[in-house]
Amino acid sequence: MNDGEPLFKMGAVLGADGTVRYSLPFEQPVDLMPFVGRELTLRATGALSCVSCGKRVKKLFQHGFCYPCLQSAPEAAECIVHPELCRAHLGEGRDPDWEIAHHATEHVVYLSHTGNVKVGVTRATQVPTRWIDQGAVAALVIARVPYRQLAGLIEVDLKRVFADKTNWRAMLKEVRADQDALRAARAQAIGALRTDLQEHLLPDEEPLSINFPVLAYPPKVTSVSFEKQPEVGGVLVGIKGQYLIWEDGRVVNVRNQSGVHVVMQG
Repeated sequence: MNDGEPLFKMGAVLGADGTVRYSLPFEQPVDLMPFVGRELTLRATGALSCVSCGKRVKKLFQHGFCYPCLQSAPEAAECIVHPELCRAHLGEGRDPDWEIAHHATEHVVYLSHTGNVKVGVTRATQVPTRWIDQGAVAALVIARVPYRQLAGLIEVDLKRVFADKTNWRAMLKEVRADQDALRAARAQAIGALRTDLQEHLLPDEEPLSINFPVLAYPPKVTSVSFEKQPEVGGVLVGIKGQYLIWEDGRVVNVRNQSGVHVVMQG
C-alpha cells in the first residue's frame, strides 16, 4: 500500500516580478506552478505522522503535532501564538537552545493587508515569507526589536486599534494592494502606541506588494479537511496564503493539514 507523503507548509518564494511561486516540500519537492489551471487531485491515504518527531500516530493536534510533542516541542509552545509570553531573552523556554536561535533574535512588528489591515509579529528572517503565508497583498514593517517578547508587547498594545487575525474568507477574495492605506495605518499606529515602546518604531519603511498565482476567485469557498473528505480534485485555479483553491470553490489549508499523508495526481 502507498502511504503517500506527509504534507507540510508549502514552500513559497517571491519572484522578481512580485509573484509568489509555490512548492510542496515532499521528499522530492513538487513545483506547484505548472498545476495552476490544470487538474490536480490530492488523496489522503489515512496515514498520519508528527511534524516534529516524525512518528506515525492515530491523531494529530495543532498543525500536525502528536500529543507528546504538543506538550513538549518548542514549535508548539504558547509563545508561538502569544509572543508577549516568550521567555527566550531570559534563557528560558521548552528548549532554551531552540528559543535562543529562533526567539531571542531580531523580530519585526508589521501591518499587512489581507482582507483587512492587521498587526502581526514575525522573526526578521521570515519577511516576506510570513506575509505570503497569510495571503497579504501588501505589508509594511513598522517596528524592529531584538527579541520576540518585545515584539509581542507592541502587538498587544496595537490590538486596541487593529485586528491580529486574518479573515480567511475575506482573504480568499480578490483583494487589491493599497499601499497608501498601510501608510495611513502606520501613522495611526505611531499615534496610538504607548510611549515606552515608541523608540522601536520605523516611520519610513516602504510597503511591499505581493501577487499570488490565482486565475479566478470562486464566488463562494468551502474549507475542506482530509479527515472529513479524503479526496479533493478538479481544476486548480489558484494558490494564496497556504490555501489551494479549486474551481468548484473547495479550498485546502495545507499548513492546517500538516502531517497528513497524501498522494498527488495531476
